[in-house]
Amino acid sequence: MSEKQEAPKKKELSKALKMFYGVGDCGFTLMSNIESYYFSFFLTNLAQFSLPMVTFITTVSSTVDAVLSWMYGAIINSVKPMKWGRYRSWLVVLPWLVPFLYAFQFIKVGDGMLSAAIIIIAAITSHIAWNIPYVANVSMISVAGKTPEDRSQLAATRGAWANLSKVIFSYAGPAVASIMAGLIGEVNMYGGAAFAFGCIMAILYYVHFRMFDGYEEVQPQEATAGASEKKAEAKDKTSGMDLIRALFQTPPLIALLVADLAMYMFNFVLMGIATYYFTYVANNAGMLATYILVTNIFCVIGAYLSKTLSNKFSTRSTSIGVMAIQAVLLIVSFLFYNNVTLVIVLMSVAMFGYGITYACMPALFGDTIVYSEWKTGKNATGWISGLQNVPLKVGIMTRGIIISACLAMGSFSADIVAAEASEQLKRAISIGFMAIPAIALIIAVLCLLFGFRLTRDKVNQYAAEIAARS
Repeated sequence: MSEKQEAPKKKELSKALKMFYGVGDCGFTLMSNIESYYFSFFLTNLAQFSLPMVTFITTVSSTVDAVLSWMYGAIINSVKPMKWGRYRSWLVVLPWLVPFLYAFQFIKVGDGMLSAAIIIIAAITSHIAWNIPYVANVSMISVAGKTPEDRSQLAATRGAWANLSKVIFSYAGPAVASIMAGLIGEVNMYGGAAFAFGCIMAILYYVHFRMFDGYEEVQPQEATAGASEKKAEAKDKTSGMDLIRALFQTPPLIALLVADLAMYMFNFVLMGIATYYFTYVANNAGMLATYILVTNIFCVIGAYLSKTLSNKFSTRSTSIGVMAIQAVLLIVSFLFYNNVTLVIVLMSVAMFGYGITYACMPALFGDTIVYSEWKTGKNATGWISGLQNVPLKVGIMTRGIIISACLAMGSFSADIVAAEASEQLKRAISIGFMAIPAIALIIAVLCLLFGFRLTRDKVNQYAAEIAARS
């Protein structure tokens, strides 16, 4: 099918999408894991900024990122679509900028405020360059997936690939960083790794771009567009009031956003503070690679099984039950934080749960997209998909604040010898590693239990009514 022709109203998911949708997310997560695992460590131990300066850098960059995060879906839904479609086009337009911007987030140029300013600017601009394609990529789940089953299929495959990247990263991340240390020096080695993984992300997003050919309605050029095409474009184009209505007239969406924030807080805080746990609590920094490998193998398995569990119990029920179990596991881990083997076992099972919920969330957002269109008469796919970026970015913002607060609580200093770490520091690190994420998950369970009441039957009913209107 020509990319300038209108896609069919219903096109079955291809074998390529069923098996390989998510390779772009694999590349994306490989790239972003450099930040998740090593950004705080780079700032404290390699660039050797003071804790107040580290808090300033992480807070400013993540706060700006979070403030901007709601805009990306609004931009996609409101501007004129490019020639490959409203959503799909972004998968090929912006990702190529990311490697060049992202690298400077991990490079120390000079000292003091100059170096901090370069890092902050690099963090903000690189995230803008990858956030719009990220939102467009997630939006394609609802564009290509016309039924809850299709959306669950795509979300599960995406989750499996995204979490597989963490398994790959457990070997590739340290290996690439080590190679870069030999080429450009230890202080800037994560900058080189960020550039390399950014290039991989751009290539794999292009693979997504190719796989989604024919699934999105592509409007003809304005000069040749007929009345039906213009009507379709008007239906998909949203004003500011349309976007506000889509949010506030969709109560399940608000509950889902809070639950999604809790899920990301769990993940990002764990990832960011794990380096400190194995360095100062376990007194064995080398175990971090094993931890990353084992926990993320469990993540992949969880994501792979999410579709089966969702079909059996529903996506909502699966998410609620799994998050409750995760919270219990984290609380038990905190009670025995000095027992490193037990902690790894319990955390591995908890990360199995994260693999499930990570795969379920896009499918739940897809249900709110259907509900919103049924309620408002406007297709706000990009806007609602883009709102998934808000809890993600707020989760990143809280990660920096929580980690810095926990380190300050434990009187952390980069000069502390790992073997001589105080019990106060060990407990403070463990609070960030286990107790705070457990509290976040309990809040998520309550939000989904009482605030998100969309069932599969209701979603199918809304979709049928939308089709009847068309």
